[in-house]
Amino acid sequence: MTKKLALSAAIVSGFAAFAPAQADEGQWQPHQLPQLRAELQRIGITIPAERLADLSRHPMSAIVSLDGCSASFVSPEGLVVTNHHCAYGAIQRNSTAEKNYIANGFLAKTRAEELPGGPTTRVYVTDKVENVTERVNGGLDKLTGKDRHAEVKKRIKALIADCETDKNYRCSVPAFHRGAEYYRIRQMMIKDVRLVYAPPESIGNYGGDIDNYEWPRHTGDYSFLRAYVGKDGKPADPSPDNVPYKSKDFLVVSAEGLKNGDPILLAGYPGRTSRYKLPVEIRYARDLSYPMMVADYQADLDAIAAATKGKENDVVRYASVVKSINNRMKKTQGLLDGFARKDIAAIKDKQDADFRTWYGKQPKSSPAMLAELDAAIAADMDLSDDEFAYGVATYSDLLKSARTLYRLALEKQKADADREPGFQERDIANIKARLSRLEQSFVSSVDQARYVAGLQRYVKLPTKAHPQWLDNLTPALADVPAMYQKTGLADTATRLAWMDKAPADFEQSADPFIKLAVRMHGVAMTLEERRKEVDGNLEKIIPQYMASVIAWKKSQGKPVYPDANSTLRVTYGTVSAYPGRDGITKGPFTTVEGILEKHTGKDPFDAPQALIDAVKAKRYGQFKDPVLGTVPVDFLSSADTTGGNSGSAVMNKRGELIGLNFDSTYESITKDWYFDRDITRAIHLDVRYMLWVMKEVDHADNLLKEMTIKYPQK
Repeated sequence: MTKKLALSAAIVSGFAAFAPAQADEGQWQPHQLPQLRAELQRIGITIPAERLADLSRHPMSAIVSLDGCSASFVSPEGLVVTNHHCAYGAIQRNSTAEKNYIANGFLAKTRAEELPGGPTTRVYVTDKVENVTERVNGGLDKLTGKDRHAEVKKRIKALIADCETDKNYRCSVPAFHRGAEYYRIRQMMIKDVRLVYAPPESIGNYGGDIDNYEWPRHTGDYSFLRAYVGKDGKPADPSPDNVPYKSKDFLVVSAEGLKNGDPILLAGYPGRTSRYKLPVEIRYARDLSYPMMVADYQADLDAIAAATKGKENDVVRYASVVKSINNRMKKTQGLLDGFARKDIAAIKDKQDADFRTWYGKQPKSSPAMLAELDAAIAADMDLSDDEFAYGVATYSDLLKSARTLYRLALEKQKADADREPGFQERDIANIKARLSRLEQSFVSSVDQARYVAGLQRYVKLPTKAHPQWLDNLTPALADVPAMYQKTGLADTATRLAWMDKAPADFEQSADPFIKLAVRMHGVAMTLEERRKEVDGNLEKIIPQYMASVIAWKKSQGKPVYPDANSTLRVTYGTVSAYPGRDGITKGPFTTVEGILEKHTGKDPFDAPQALIDAVKAKRYGQFKDPVLGTVPVDFLSSADTTGGNSGSAVMNKRGELIGLNFDSTYESITKDWYFDRDITRAIHLDVRYMLWVMKEVDHADNLLKEMTIKYPQK
């Protein structure tokens, strides 16, 4: 079936002549876009580059973060569109076996029917970015190790405190170019976010994990949320008295469509890439780290599956957890497969050798710098093994909660400015939200099964990777059931009450998970101190290395942009086919007819009957593509994306919404480490399919009326 569908996709796309283009590398900070003016104009973008660099103006002012995903405002009433899988947590938290919004979808016809997104669902609107590199790195030349790390963190905390005088904003100071630059970023944090509409999983996740990272795709990966604020227009805690946020700017939704070769802009918050890492770091990931991660993901999934088998309520509670683990596992396996397909380490060897040759010829080159760099990276990889083992040995949500609570009690003994990041007063609300959220994705018997399985895996790890003293502290497998019977932490109110306890209360507690957290704290702190030492040395040497790498790349006229780090970025490209690993050049569009071809009546290829009927009746309406002769579902582009770009607005040359990014092809996964211009393709939802489903299948007429939609001219 797969080959047949691939050929079908190629034939369909053949209605518009195409040839695979090269991908467009670069996840650019908005302020860099004026430097790319000529390139943007070359591909056909008509929005001035200076406007794209201005976060206070359309369209960038409409782009938001969901803390792990991207989204955009699509109405002046705070309506936000993102991926189905980005809202999956909110969908799952409101679902039960009897009222299963995952399976059946959800649509609020009125504002009163909208459902709470959950205590950790947030909308972040970036409004200010400033370079603070000198304020972080200045005058630190003589400091190394944890002393340097402590000073960097102290300065960052001060910069954040100075920025957060208005409590409606959340500030951060992330590193760019592996610490060569730092920017302070201010974001308005909207805390009352509600679920408005999500199609059933048979549309929003059509094809499931089988089709994940594959092409052709037929997934309607979209959903809608709404941001609410107080009556004064400022962010407020969730309340029935809150009103929709009046978004100053929002994206017009264009149903006019695209064709092969058309330009696109993509804006969002990509998570992490590793394109500036050294060959030894690639080999560590390829040969050690990633294989262990894949095996661990699979073992955890097996434990959850066994513990939830035949228990529909438990399956619903862990649906979001399982989906997240599956996605991470397939991506990591895709990276391993990509490393096997192309020897990226060897490519990096050549680049590294060329760089070192160039560097050695520079007037102020330092062989000691390169030796120090290699030593710091070796120490980082060695510590990572111990940290992985510690994570496997603590595979319990209750234990994680206990550790967080005890650490909070200890940190609260310090002045706020001296606390570790994550435990300051600014973080208390987030800690409370995480502890509260657990009740929606926790079952004691399942957590117990995951913990036991984790302890069994820990024992099998190489002994040299076991953190010192940890073996003597982990419980015997036979003792674990009693821990779950005697703990009070499975109760949300009890967990939250521990937030106000003193360290002595923890140290005198009889709760088995509290006792274990106290006993293990020393091991955790030893690892943390080692991490601070390693990070301090990396923070000293990596910026020196990156400054030289940037100079080397500029000398060759190559693009210089920082690795993704969950901050606002813009990428661009064109609608484009690509050469698949099966040797077939695959066209840039799929259509609703492909849904019927894949339909088996069984999950994950079980399309809703209303959708099947609409396709068979050819009720395409205004969403029919004039070239394809039907409704497009998904399309490919050459844009540079990664995890975190899920939900990113895909815009046409005028800045109108024409798609949502949600995936990339399997061959493209290694772009996190090495950007291969020939095969890298991003997968996007075509908004015409979203609008068609809303009209013909789910009858979301209230939302269609709320958005500003530009239809094709008749």
